[in-house]
Amino acid sequence: MATTGSDKQREPEILPPPSRIGAQDGLFRDENLDLLSRLLDSWFRIPGTSIRFGLDGIIGLVPGIGDILAGLASCIIIVAAWVRGAAYVTIARMLVNLALDVIIGTVPFLGDAFDIAWKANRRNYALLTRHLQHPRRHYWGDWFFLAAVALVVLAILAVPIFFVAWLIHLAVGADVHAGPLFGP
Repeated sequence: MATTGSDKQREPEILPPPSRIGAQDGLFRDENLDLLSRLLDSWFRIPGTSIRFGLDGIIGLVPGIGDILAGLASCIIIVAAWVRGAAYVTIARMLVNLALDVIIGTVPFLGDAFDIAWKANRRNYALLTRHLQHPRRHYWGDWFFLAAVALVVLAILAVPIFFVAWLIHLAVGADVHAGPLFGP
């Protein structure tokens, strides 16, 4: 049987995104990263509830060093994203997720509850798999998240500055307050 030109058409081949080091074996395989994120964030379940937690929440109970150790383990997912060629904006978002987890996690008890609810490792693994399935897409969501976090940080930093300015105004205004505040 003869084949025509239209019979020879093939579906385009979809290649995986290039990796920076070329290592997609071993520690940075999807199965290992998924296992690590589940182990750190959702390995255990509180009986009778749907609340799941992992070693991150347990290690975080150790004062001082617990959140730092859990944060170091969480860095494996971020390094894997870099090695596997994730966009820098995605890696920045992963770093912000981890920073929130570690910084807020240092607050005793409330920080541990935040660790259990935030699940930074599951979020970062989802960002990595999203990038691998659809490279070059969803950047606007990453940029929006980073901009929102930057605005919140700026607002948090601005509050003490305005408070100190207000206190100075009260201190100076108490000594010199003879007329209207803004005017001749």
